Amino acid sequence: MRKTPIISAITLASALLLGACGAESGSTAMPGMQSSAAAAGAGREAGHNPDDVTFVQQMIPHHTDAVNMAKLVPSRSKNPQVIDLASRIEKGQDPEIQQMQGWLSTWNASMPGMPGMSDGSMPGMSGGSMPGMMSAEDMQKLGEAKGAEFDKMWLDMMIKHHQGAIDMAKTELGKGASTEAKTLAQKIIDAQQGEITEMQGMPSKS
Repeated sequence: MRKTPIISAITLASALLLGACGAESGSTAMPGMQSSAAAAGAGREAGHNPDDVTFVQQMIPHHTDAVNMAKLVPSRSKNPQVIDLASRIEKGQDPEIQQMQGWLSTWNASMPGMPGMSDGSMPGMSGGSMPGMMSAEDMQKLGEAKGAEFDKMWLDMMIKHHQGAIDMAKTELGKGASTEAKTLAQKIIDAQQGEITEMQGMPSKS
């Protein structure tokens, strides 16, 4: 008759001990989980480097320059090939500008200034210039031209502009750390090299 209370006491003690172990396990698991989450966050932060930031900060105004040049075409050219290419450049580079602006926001990096007219420079850049960017004088001359004169000038300037973008993208491939930024850099190289070949084969007459 006395065995039942003893067994019950042992059972209760075991349950309390298991409960205490479970609580301890739970309390030690949380710091571990936080540590893993922190490590994952640190990995995301380490996913880009200063070269990625520089590439994006420079490529945004560079793309904007090309888009502005493309917007001049419909009112100044009668060449269907030039008009079609300009439309594709505008439609292709606008989304990339938005994509890069999103990266800068995620990276807590400053947005580049957007002057109304391109002058081939950006505040804070070493050297003050980017390859292929048009000067304000170049853009003014382009805006004043029409017909065949405009087409020839536009093609010559856009080829130079594309070559500059390719040079910048190659630098990103060599120095950048962001997988997304390097993927975009390769996309820019492929697309703009193809467009250079296309432009080189275009007649510059309307």
